[in-house]
Amino acid sequence: MINERFLRRALVFVALAGLAGGLLAYFTGRGDLAHWIWAAATVPVVIALAVSIVRDLLAGRMGVDAIALLSMSAALALGETLAGVVVALMYAGGNVLEDFAVARAERDMKSLVDRAPRIAHLRTRKGIEDVPIDDVKIADTILVRAGDIIPVDGFVASDAAMIDESALTGEAIPVSRPRGDNVRSGTLNAAKAFEMTATATAGESTYAGIVRLVTAAQTAKAPFIRVADRFALVLLPVSVIVAGAAWFFAGDPVRGLAVLVVATPCPLILAAPVAFISGVSRAARRGILIKVGAALEALSRTHTVLFDKTGTLTVGGARLVAIETAPGESADEVLALSGSLEQASQHIV
Repeated sequence: MINERFLRRALVFVALAGLAGGLLAYFTGRGDLAHWIWAAATVPVVIALAVSIVRDLLAGRMGVDAIALLSMSAALALGETLAGVVVALMYAGGNVLEDFAVARAERDMKSLVDRAPRIAHLRTRKGIEDVPIDDVKIADTILVRAGDIIPVDGFVASDAAMIDESALTGEAIPVSRPRGDNVRSGTLNAAKAFEMTATATAGESTYAGIVRLVTAAQTAKAPFIRVADRFALVLLPVSVIVAGAAWFFAGDPVRGLAVLVVATPCPLILAAPVAFISGVSRAARRGILIKVGAALEALSRTHTVLFDKTGTLTVGGARLVAIETAPGESADEVLALSGSLEQASQHIV
């Protein structure tokens, strides 16, 4: 994958440098040199695209990149090298943009996975042992230290626990969970250490489900993407027929080339997946989990949103915004009294 991405970036550089160099030669009166430069910059992209198409055909896939291959090859054959290098830059640049979006999504996915705990403090007959969370079994007793992320789903075995659930629910204020209350993996112990009893393995716990959800959302195709793919498959034979007709009726092969250049579907095929992947990854980075592509697509048609509870649309933290006092009372005195109470309290407020 790294070598393929490097090759795509190299092709963009070659196409861009060729286009710029050819324009410089053309405007300095060296039109013949400009055509050679544009042709030389187009050929590597044509070769790389031809290899990619053959590889897809051997794998049983058929893409519409063939239109780009036809338009670039025809441009070289007809001496319209400027059109060829423009298509080459459009095709190679679109692939690099897609690589950039996918790489950013992978980074966001990695940060989501990295947040998951790797070790659980398991209580055994010998005491507390650190074990991989995959070794935790149902009914095991786990010690969750202050500031730890809860490794698996379970229930509180101590008297009480104060849990920061903002990563899952958006609630800014930690929630007090008494003995026997359920706690979910991926949430944070916001107070003193407590013990819990596991009710699920790591792979079946809430946080693992979230990771699978985001992964599936990034790889799944939204309805619009599927429509774009179907439309693109029809576009290939139609473009060839229209290009042939333009050549036949105009008596000029360049007219057919113009049709192929205009019909090159790189923006159509790449725009929808890149936009979708970028949307899902950016939402995940902001703590918003997109379950399916259809939900993200539906936002474009949404005018009103109703939320069924308060407190979930927060920044995940609490802050003092105002001090309201009775007539004749000092705001400074109220703040001082609040600070005195806070010194002996483990609650966030």
